[in-house]
Amino acid sequence: MTEILRIHQVSKKYSSHLALNEVSLSVNGQCIFGLLGPNGAGKTSLIRIINQITGPDSGEVFFKGEKISQKHVEKIGYLPEERGLYKKMSVGDQVLYLAQLKGLSRQEARKRAAVWFEKFEMAGWWKKKIEELSKGMQQKVQFIVTVIHEPELLILDEPFSGFDPINAQLIKNEILELKKNGATVIFSTHNMGSVEELCDNIALINQAQKILDGSVKEIRKTFKTNTYNISFKGQAMGFVNALWAGAEVLNKRTEDDIHYYTIKALNNLQPNQLLQAVLPTCELLSFNEVIPSMNDIFIQKVNEGNANIQINNNYTE
Repeated sequence: MTEILRIHQVSKKYSSHLALNEVSLSVNGQCIFGLLGPNGAGKTSLIRIINQITGPDSGEVFFKGEKISQKHVEKIGYLPEERGLYKKMSVGDQVLYLAQLKGLSRQEARKRAAVWFEKFEMAGWWKKKIEELSKGMQQKVQFIVTVIHEPELLILDEPFSGFDPINAQLIKNEILELKKNGATVIFSTHNMGSVEELCDNIALINQAQKILDGSVKEIRKTFKTNTYNISFKGQAMGFVNALWAGAEVLNKRTEDDIHYYTIKALNNLQPNQLLQAVLPTCELLSFNEVIPSMNDIFIQKVNEGNANIQINNNYTE
């Protein structure tokens, strides 16, 4: 895939606070890229640099192979976490005004707005003032303003904040449709479920540094721990004895004569070997490998990073 955005050793410091420390990452075209990290990690600083709201102290940002500059603004759509709409202005006038700032003619802006208003069931909102709308309704307007000029790169900061489940799903569907139509989407979120559902690739930033990046699928495989969920009928003692030294029982419960076990394979024991050992002892009902969620991986990596920083601080004191 063709690279659309490259961040090369970007650093940013505010007074005595180091927000970004030589962060590098690459975003391919027509993908959904999750920018993850705890509060204060440096995500917003990086987003502001990509949008040229601020500049890096060192390092460079490239858009489609060119050093990013003012001419690329119209190719980028940005939905900030803190939404910025004019409360006293009507919805229609606001959409047309902001679309024109992104390079659209008034006529083209009105044409595209009509399509989006129909899609989001907003036909009756044109003359309403922003202050008359609920937070979720305002979010819809903000999303339309972000995408109406059909940018090649979309940067969405907590795009599902304020939406009920139905409208959150509506926005997810639109993000997938935008990707299908050629757009690249970077979104920052704390919702790891959305990351697994939408993202092709992620980068995890903590304490101003990138600590993990890659495809969601490969990262989850990398963090596997050879753990399996098994349900069966039969004698639990016989099942455990059959495992012997090949696996460790992590969890177990029994309901309605069905045993539910979580086991961890030891000594590189393969799933087929586990099954061969236990099948003669029970009636096997299910066998599933436990793949860690992005939420589990996020917590693990952030905790590891914080622990390492604490150790280093103790060492230098």
